[in-house]
Amino acid sequence: MKIIVPMAGRGSRLRPHTLTVPKPLIPVAGKPIVHRLVSDIAKVLGEPIEEVAFILGDPAFFGDDVVASLKELANELGAKASIYRQDEPLGTGHAIMSAEPSLSGPAVIAYADTLIRAEFNLDKNADSVIWVKQVERPEAFGVVKLNDKSEIVELVEKPQEFVSDLAVIGIYYFKDVGVLKKELQYVLDNNVINGGEYQINDGIKRMMADGKTFVTGQVDEWMDCGNKNVTVETNQRMLGFLAKDGEKMMAESAQQENANIIEPCFIGENVVLKNSTVGPYVSIGEGTVIENSTVKNSLIQTHSTIKNANLDNAMIGNHAKYNGNFETISIGDYSVLE
Repeated sequence: MKIIVPMAGRGSRLRPHTLTVPKPLIPVAGKPIVHRLVSDIAKVLGEPIEEVAFILGDPAFFGDDVVASLKELANELGAKASIYRQDEPLGTGHAIMSAEPSLSGPAVIAYADTLIRAEFNLDKNADSVIWVKQVERPEAFGVVKLNDKSEIVELVEKPQEFVSDLAVIGIYYFKDVGVLKKELQYVLDNNVINGGEYQINDGIKRMMADGKTFVTGQVDEWMDCGNKNVTVETNQRMLGFLAKDGEKMMAESAQQENANIIEPCFIGENVVLKNSTVGPYVSIGEGTVIENSTVKNSLIQTHSTIKNANLDNAMIGNHAKYNGNFETISIGDYSVLE
């Protein structure tokens, strides 16, 4: 089994946090988004992963440190890491075709801006499985249309009239991803464009027209990391899940001096907490110092200093300095508010 991860986007909706760090490398509950996503997919599949192919953007942004992190992730799964580049942002279909040498055999394609919680058996008799989640407002999503056999017969983007309430979350299984490659090559060769881009859906629709069988795989939880507010919310939800799983979330090297921690929280290596109350639902990256503060429902990255703060629904980047009485904030790497 292979996992194909398109992740070339710059994450503009999550700025300023993605000005220096690619969105898939932003940590949620102490672990980068893409690391959590790929590891969770591997658990759901329940079989050896032979290769993880990552599709990155500009090397000036997705540099050697990003490549090293992704190779480490693949190595943890006992898999080969393949690194590809999407030179131009020409759509989801174009991104996948940037990894053309890896597009053969059984594979999962997963876009690295979402997290899931799921337990189910993958239907390997189908030609493809599209992961979906039941949603309250299907008109805001791309949804699947099913026939009386519960097979997917159509993909409908943001339907104005009810089609179904099963939203496509951006994770797909293909029994032979080479079939998708063939159809996406047709899309590229014939300049089939939707929304100004080459889309994976146009390749999937050609597979459906050829009689290939598509079924749904439903996830229990689907968590977005598109902007600051939903990323903080996803951090909160993930901390709750990890606490239920009994996962250790406080590093032994963390130091406390007159500090109160309200679980669940993730406290990274060499964090220092002084005269502060932290939690619930706070993630703090390694080397960060928090003094004389109250912090809840927030995500603070590495090597930052927080003093005299009362934070709620806050997101603070790496190497930031914050000293003040603002509450709901979002400041990026190397920012200083004193």
